[in-house]
Amino acid sequence: MSSSVRSSIWKRSHYLDRMTLKQLWVAYFQYPAIIGYLVIAAASMLVFAAYPASLSETAIAVGAVIVAYPLVWYCLHRWVLHSNWMFKIPLLASTWKRIHYDHHQDPNHLEVLFGALHTTLPTIAAVTVPIGYAIGGIGGAAAALATGLITTCVYEFVHCIQHLAYKPKSKLLAEMKKRHMAHHFHDENGNYGITSYFWDRALGTFYDRPERPTKSPTVFNLGYTEDVAQRYPWVKTLSGGVVATGHPRKRGDNVETGSNREAA
Repeated sequence: MSSSVRSSIWKRSHYLDRMTLKQLWVAYFQYPAIIGYLVIAAASMLVFAAYPASLSETAIAVGAVIVAYPLVWYCLHRWVLHSNWMFKIPLLASTWKRIHYDHHQDPNHLEVLFGALHTTLPTIAAVTVPIGYAIGGIGGAAAALATGLITTCVYEFVHCIQHLAYKPKSKLLAEMKKRHMAHHFHDENGNYGITSYFWDRALGTFYDRPERPTKSPTVFNLGYTEDVAQRYPWVKTLSGGVVATGHPRKRGDNVETGSNREAA
């Protein structure tokens, strides 16, 4: 691939339902957020090399982050990203729009699938660094942070696969994709996990489509309806005066879907 292609790959829109697995791999490793995670993870490993924790402390710190990650994600996804309070606050409306509303109003749009670094990095650090430091000091904190960043990279790639026009060969990955597609295209009030649905099962939000025969009317707008927008207009204003309704492929040209967007 030429350098000109590499430099321009993120100057156009990408839609996972139009991409191959190979195209995803190419785009994934050139996305700024993924590069940022990997660079900071490498820097954390250098810090660990300078201030190493013991083998047991490192193993415990790494294991603790891996165990905590699904619960942290579940809590953030359910009670923050799917909240009905962020869009009511002018200072938070744009953040909520960027980190989740945009993803649900067009689930296959790759650019808004990835988390925004200014929201994800502080969250990852706030969760992992205190755990690691309590276990192994500076070295433990560095190992924990690196683990959180690499885990996030894995999570983001699995998330991409779940939206890609690709049938996973792995039964486990196929099951994850099935649950996540139900979350996006049937009922957003459940199946909050991405790589693990343990906490959905434990907290009663795990479901199969037959258990909920009626499709959620807010699956694409997370409850931010025209009526809500009349009182809290900031997300609508930032969305070009449009509130997402119906399937992204059936909205016509009044939103960034359909024939007016650039193919990947």
